[in-house]
Amino acid sequence: MVKLFLPGLAAAEQERKAQAADKRSRSRKKGRSMRALLAIFPLLAVPVIIYNLMSLGVSADAEYFSADGNSVAPLLAQLDNVIASIDMIGGIVWEVTAGDFLIVLSIGFLFLEILKSTSTGTATIINHAVSMMLFIVCLVEFLLFADFGTSTFFIIMVMTLLDVLAGVVVTIIAARRDFAVGEGIG
Repeated sequence: MVKLFLPGLAAAEQERKAQAADKRSRSRKKGRSMRALLAIFPLLAVPVIIYNLMSLGVSADAEYFSADGNSVAPLLAQLDNVIASIDMIGGIVWEVTAGDFLIVLSIGFLFLEILKSTSTGTATIINHAVSMMLFIVCLVEFLLFADFGTSTFFIIMVMTLLDVLAGVVVTIIAARRDFAVGEGIG
């Protein structure tokens, strides 16, 4: 009844509703593009980037030696730094090093990467390609640079390889399952 007596107010209300719908639409598009970017980005790049940043802080001139006199990676001293000590029930102290923390972080990201690979979209395929490039970068760093010749980085590099292999296999199986379900509908 109000709309009959106040047509200008009704038009303003419709304009407000149209603007609100436009704003929601732009917000959804922005959210979709952010999700697509996260779907393409390999999460295992985070521990690799952290390791690379740690290696930048190490002096290249310094040479480190193991207990038996062998030359080891200069970054090894930084990876062996204890970042947490936890008193255990048995009376011992559990020490968590920076390298241990980086490996646990990598395991968590590997789990999330395998969960991401269960989808069958274009972003997943691009993610596998970028993950393969990440593995190649890790392999080159491991083979060529002294700071990357550690067990910690080797384990991270193997995780990037497993991300590629498991991701492709899981995606193929999920795609075959989707294809098989689609055949039964027709």
